[in-house]
Amino acid sequence: MKIIPDPGRREFIKIAITATGGLILGFYIPTDSSRLQAPAETNPHLFKPNAWLRLDPDGTTTVIVSRSEMGQGVRTALPMIVAEELEVNWSSVRIEPAIAAQYYGNMTTGGSTSIRESWEPLRQAGATARELLISAAAIIWAVDRSSCRAKQGQVLHLPTGRQLPYGELLATAAELPIPTEAPLKQSEDFTILGRSLARLDSPEKVSGTARFGFDLALPGLQVAMVEHCPVLGGKVAGLDPSAALAVAGVRQVFEIENGVAIVADSPWAALEGRRALRNSGKSAISWDEGEHAALDSESLREMLELKSREEGTTIRREGDIGKALTAATRRLEAIYELPFLAHAPMEPMNCTAVVRPGAAEIWAPTQSPQWAQATVAAALELPRDQVKVHTTLIGGGFGRRLLNDYAVEAAEISRHTGTPIKLLWTREDDIRHDWYRPASYHRVAAALDANNQLTGWKHRVTAPSISQSLNPRWFDPDNPDIVDGARQFPYRTPNLLVDCVIANSAVPVGWWRSVYNSQNAFVNECFMDELAVAAGSDPYQFRLQLLPTDSRLRGVLELVADHTHWGQAAVEGRFRGIACHACFGSYLATVTEISLGRNGEVRVHKVTSALDCGPIVHPDLITAQVEGAVAFALTATLWGEITLEKGRIRESNFSDYRLLTMAEMPEVEVHILPSSAEQGGIGEPGVPPVAPAVCNAIFAATGKRIRKLPVRQVKLD
Repeated sequence: MKIIPDPGRREFIKIAITATGGLILGFYIPTDSSRLQAPAETNPHLFKPNAWLRLDPDGTTTVIVSRSEMGQGVRTALPMIVAEELEVNWSSVRIEPAIAAQYYGNMTTGGSTSIRESWEPLRQAGATARELLISAAAIIWAVDRSSCRAKQGQVLHLPTGRQLPYGELLATAAELPIPTEAPLKQSEDFTILGRSLARLDSPEKVSGTARFGFDLALPGLQVAMVEHCPVLGGKVAGLDPSAALAVAGVRQVFEIENGVAIVADSPWAALEGRRALRNSGKSAISWDEGEHAALDSESLREMLELKSREEGTTIRREGDIGKALTAATRRLEAIYELPFLAHAPMEPMNCTAVVRPGAAEIWAPTQSPQWAQATVAAALELPRDQVKVHTTLIGGGFGRRLLNDYAVEAAEISRHTGTPIKLLWTREDDIRHDWYRPASYHRVAAALDANNQLTGWKHRVTAPSISQSLNPRWFDPDNPDIVDGARQFPYRTPNLLVDCVIANSAVPVGWWRSVYNSQNAFVNECFMDELAVAAGSDPYQFRLQLLPTDSRLRGVLELVADHTHWGQAAVEGRFRGIACHACFGSYLATVTEISLGRNGEVRVHKVTSALDCGPIVHPDLITAQVEGAVAFALTATLWGEITLEKGRIRESNFSDYRLLTMAEMPEVEVHILPSSAEQGGIGEPGVPPVAPAVCNAIFAATGKRIRKLPVRQVKLD
């Protein structure tokens, strides 16, 4: 994914009065002014940048949000940033989801970028509107501008106490020149940011009127399902649709690029039609299983192991690691392995599409609406601006919905039928036709000297590359994605080598919450624990003495150790582990408290996390994100694994790809370190430290090292 950098404060800003008398102020992230193409005569919103601020005469402030809402609270956090600088009452703020367009800049919700990329431009947009309104009031009153202040949706004239609500200033403000630089508020003056305000999308969720992808209904809508080849990369070889067409309510059955589409009047009819195809044997549908029909998990593991022995591409080198390992008083080596993982969101993939000659409109729970627009346009051979994409609320994404294969399927089916189509995937479709988190194989070695000081660290990562697999043009051989979280090894050592070997396979891979950080942090932090024990040191103190004095990880390590009373004995029968990691601009340390059952089953009782994510927008949203990350990470740590046999994904539903249940959810305690540093992300950083903290706690309980996930249960013999 291309990350578009934040602009300076002098980026292009434009305002206009709509037909209803409202003031629209747009702000724009990329510096390519060619993206500003929508004239006022044809577009009541004038143009559509990264986000919109609309002020209406009745006092309503509307922020059009260009990032996807999947429970993380972006439809509240982003408007808060605007509202703070604009000086409006939170009760007056409304939201609208944006429609995909190039002139929004980056609309992708991934990489924990929503707040990070929007922080500066959103603040500047709110501040610019505020300054325009102050100037408008000063003109109307014929007073010195410095005697006016904005507060709670109105401008005050301090000497006389006069007040003008924003709604009465819009026409005058629209005629004024745009300030080249609007002053931003100091954090100590914030009245909205840093507070846990009511979420703007809660009322519709509580009332049941919130619209997720599955909820969409259109006149004349038909339902479609797709029967995909069970073998990775397989294609349709033959089709006899008669069995499916015999099912009541099934209207059409035909081949598409990814399989066979069954179109019906209802979800049940589509399911029954697909079942009829399956149960009719090869006479109904046959597959060309292709070259991957013999692929299995063991052969994939063997491939990774063999590739790991090849010469690696050097990513980071400091000192002489070979000499350090040779001269070591104590040399430690280990191999770590992690499996393929599915995303398994609660809402399976779905999309509604209406395709007519020369145009298409889709409604999708997508994390990348612009990418959906581009891929659908390419599939239909339409100009990109003839594909309109509406982003619905999302019932879980975790990176899966960055890929828009399901949107292309819906559009392809609608083009064939000429009717509105709602494509639905089942849970089995979702798990067996995912873009999986890559498996990986790690060789690590480290050197300790006679004083038990770390004198060398070596880490070789062997894994498929997501970027290279999806599009070779995205792959950067000098900065490959598979070393994210390994390349940034945070501890001090005079000799360091991080290298990698790319090991692509037929298994489709995609971004998964925290991506390669979820794997490389596991290796880093588990092996650091091994080194601490070998050095006869406390795992917390060992980390602390190796971190640079200016490392932001020090602050969160100290905070989590303080709140968990690290160094004191845990409750009898419970054991603790610690880990820390920095990614996506944020710094997080985690302590887990576990116990083991009679048969070695792991029970996680408490997870305590401390984090530094820069300026705080909404504390409760941060806490909720960390809580969700803990649940997500524990599922992967304890049970998550995708396996293959005869080119097929074995797992199919939550019965064999199990998730953490509510009864198993531990207590989660989150401590946020106040910070004025650069803004960081929060959606993903909570995941990486959990697995190593759990496995380090297992070592504390049993003396056994876990170097391969998932844990499932610990052998106690």
